[in-house]
Amino acid sequence: MIETDKKKCLRCSACVGVCPKSALTLKEHGIECDGEKCNNCRLCEAFCPMGAIRVVKK
Repeated sequence: MIETDKKKCLRCSACVGVCPKSALTLKEHGIECDGEKCNNCRLCEAFCPMGAIRVVKK
């Protein structure tokens, strides 16, 4: 699962485009992650230009 820092997130969707499992969706309020699809690969975290995404284990 991911946590998004809404203050840092620019909603640029760089993370959405890089997700190999299509687990991320850009919504009006920010990025949403489908925990059932997410495999914790951390690509979204690596590609976020603002460092707004953090992968956490739940």
